[in-house]
Amino acid sequence: MPGQGPAVTASPTPAATAPGAPAPTTPAPTAPASTAPASTAPASTAPASTAPAAVEQNAVGAAELLAKVSSCKRISNGDYRTDEGASSSVPVCGLNGAVFWKADLDIDCDGQVTKACNVDTDPWFQGDTAFHTSDDRPLNAEELPYVVVPSRSSLWDFSGAGIKGGSVVAVVHEGKVVYAVVGDTGPAGIIGEASYATAEALGIDPDPRTGGAASGVTYILFEDSVVEPIESHGAAVTAGEARAQEFLRNN
Repeated sequence: MPGQGPAVTASPTPAATAPGAPAPTTPAPTAPASTAPASTAPASTAPASTAPAAVEQNAVGAAELLAKVSSCKRISNGDYRTDEGASSSVPVCGLNGAVFWKADLDIDCDGQVTKACNVDTDPWFQGDTAFHTSDDRPLNAEELPYVVVPSRSSLWDFSGAGIKGGSVVAVVHEGKVVYAVVGDTGPAGIIGEASYATAEALGIDPDPRTGGAASGVTYILFEDSVVEPIESHGAAVTAGEARAQEFLRNN
């Protein structure tokens, strides 16, 4: 805000002196205000940090969320596999306002072509995602934390549980919580996949060839929640924190 000039005070008119009254006292001269210029030391020019917010600083902790998902009320019509060739062992479970599963984390690099996600870095790369950005582009797996849900089948239909593209997900692994969105669909019988950015934020190797986590990842999807725009991770964090608080209260 620009500085205002000094206030201007009008000179008072001297009052008349009655005969015989003592002469008015002349005030001592006032020293002029200092005219030394205010300090002009430049403000710090250190750049603001661009590092993503630490997931450990979420108000809702990993232990609080995991305590609510210690047992499973199955809502799927059977179990999913975590990989091709693996046995079926992962059910989808239901709670008030959310569904969840516990699985591995395979790396999804699909969507926009980036330095980390392309046909050279990922032999399974596909240049599209099931759900698109607000300007109708595939999602950016390198930058946006998102989760892959199994395609609709007789085993389980995610849409019937109030889950859709852009729904908020809390992904929990080794004491960390990352808020993501539902961003892609995968094979109908396989579960446990998330974007390059999700893995990186959780401290999991995000390399699509060799990375991922073999187990120990919990996915909590909040029903009837949508992040708009879907590509805004900040909006996902805000919505996720609110829904996580509600989840703790209701379960």
